Amino acid sequence: MNLEKVIFGFFILLAFTLNFGFVIGQIDVAHQHDVNELFAAIVVNLIATVIKFGDRTQVGALHLATSLVADLQLIAASLVWWHAMNITQLGMTPGTTTTIVSLSAGALAANLVSVILLIGETLQHRR
Repeated sequence: MNLEKVIFGFFILLAFTLNFGFVIGQIDVAHQHDVNELFAAIVVNLIATVIKFGDRTQVGALHLATSLVADLQLIAASLVWWHAMNITQLGMTPGTTTTIVSLSAGALAANLVSVILLIGETLQHRR
């Protein structure tokens, strides 16, 4: 067992599950989507991105691309949340919540691709 590969897989799966946990719920109901879970998803996705920089293969490039897409969408979601809470006087409206969750769902799709790549790569590995 390679500890580096275990850590790599751990962060890919943790990023996916945290993102899934944030997205689950009614898309326009703000109290069903916790800001702390979004923050945790961003942090773990950023850690996963840094870990993916070491792989120089084509699959590694796809892993990095999926991670960068997830980072971008999660950061955009957090900026929409910050704007709604600090700039506008409206707060978390159903429309704002829908935008945040939709951006996070896009990140979830990118994380799912990363998980599928990881599974495919693992199944092709021979001892």
